[in-house]
Amino acid sequence: MSHTPETHETATTSETAAPPRHRSPKGRRVRIGVGALALAAVGAGTFGVVSASADSPAAANRTTATSDPSGRHLQQTTHLTVDAATRAAQATLDAAERENQRVTVAVVDRNGNTLVTLRGDGAGPQSYESAERKAFTAVSWNAPTSELVKRLAQTPNLKDIPGTLFLGGGAPVTVKGAPIAGIGVAGAPSGDLDEKFAKAGVAALNNR
Repeated sequence: MSHTPETHETATTSETAAPPRHRSPKGRRVRIGVGALALAAVGAGTFGVVSASADSPAAANRTTATSDPSGRHLQQTTHLTVDAATRAAQATLDAAERENQRVTVAVVDRNGNTLVTLRGDGAGPQSYESAERKAFTAVSWNAPTSELVKRLAQTPNLKDIPGTLFLGGGAPVTVKGAPIAGIGVAGAPSGDLDEKFAKAGVAALNNR
């Protein structure tokens, strides 16, 4: 399209310079027609090149993604779904409410990221963070936090690891012995009670 005005203007200039007795409507039509044919030929050639490039085997090879059929660079992991985490948290909270305890429940995934947190009616403001940290600690060491408290006697610097809380109330969720999540509870009068409720959440998952 960029050549069309130039071609048309060239034909008009040629007619203006010629004497009136040599003007020929037929000649004018011929000149413009030739220009149009030339543009059509250029356009057809361009589209032909694009079409040939798209259909050529070389172009197809460039756009084909490679894969690793052996899977040697991949690793499969098991994760707790949000629905399952919510079910476990609710079972934990129900167990606490049956004993008139006001607690907060947190469920974290294998990487320690919080999936679900339920704060029971009347639970203290400190219980929210404590529940998450207990869950994080349990999944990190794949052990109930009440057991991990005993390790502090030999390695007291464990408590300095960010995000951890070595108090009773955390329990890991495992599949074939490997941790996939952690449940933490805080707010009851003792860590033993907190952990009892956390284990009720784990049991709710194992019973389905």
